[in-house]
Parts: sequence; structure tokens; C-alpha cells
Amino acid sequence: MRVIIKEPNEDARVENIDNTLDELQSIVGGYIEVVPLTFDSVIICNEEGKLRDLPFNFHIPVDYIVGTVIICDDNEDGEFVDVSITIEEFNKILKDWGNDV
Repeated sequence: MRVIIKEPNEDARVENIDNTLDELQSIVGGYIEVVPLTFDSVIICNEEGKLRDLPFNFHIPVDYIVGTVIICDDNEDGEFVDVSITIEEFNKILKDWGNDV
């Protein structure tokens, strides 16, 4: 599955990963939590990231994200699929939310 990966203090990058729970958990470092990003795209992050004091990554409206995240889309069946936005579009969203990119 083609995704965008964003680590704290790093530029976002596109990668192809296996679409398995084990792979997703390995990348974010624990249990996954899904946060909406756009109409189609979602943020997959570590569910316990704030409790585990993971490093700050970026602000979202009324909250913030910590740790390494995966950006992908979800389809009508709730399955994760290839990301439809570009890194440039993702960075624009982050800037619109008040982040430095």
C-alpha cells in the first residue's frame, strides 16, 4: 500500500508498506488510532503516544499528534488503501493548521 510517513522533526516521505496490522503497529510503535485528515485520507498514529510521551509531530485542529504517523485513505468498507493526496497537499494541510513545514 502506498502511504505517506511523517516522523517527528522529519520531512514526510512516500513509502510502500504491507497493509497488515503488524506492519502498521510496527511503524507507529504500538496500538493504532485512526484520526480523520481529509474526506478520504486518515492519520494512523500510536493510540498511547501521548501517554508514552512520544515526541511532538504536528498540530491538528483542537489537538496535536505525536510520534511517527502513516497517512493513507480508507474506502467505503473501512479498509486502508493507497493514499490519494500528495506530500505537497499534506504539507499544505499542515500549514493551514498552523504548523511549520
